[in-house]
Amino acid sequence: MTTITFRTDDAVDEALASLEDGRDRSQVIRDAILTAARVRTAERLRAEAVALAEDEDDRAEARAVLEDMEGLRAW
Repeated sequence: MTTITFRTDDAVDEALASLEDGRDRSQVIRDAILTAARVRTAERLRAEAVALAEDEDDRAEARAVLEDMEGLRAW
């Protein structure tokens, strides 16, 4: 495990205090980092999904696959 030391300003001190809820500051900071990483991943995945949704070549290929699969339907 890595130990990190950093300086805060008044706004960060206030934010940490508002997030503590009985937890120590280290846990609050760990949770905030993990949350930020999840948000970043979600934003990246959303951007990729939007790019794919707007990609006409990809959409045309998906339509073609669906048409090919239509003949395999059991009902």
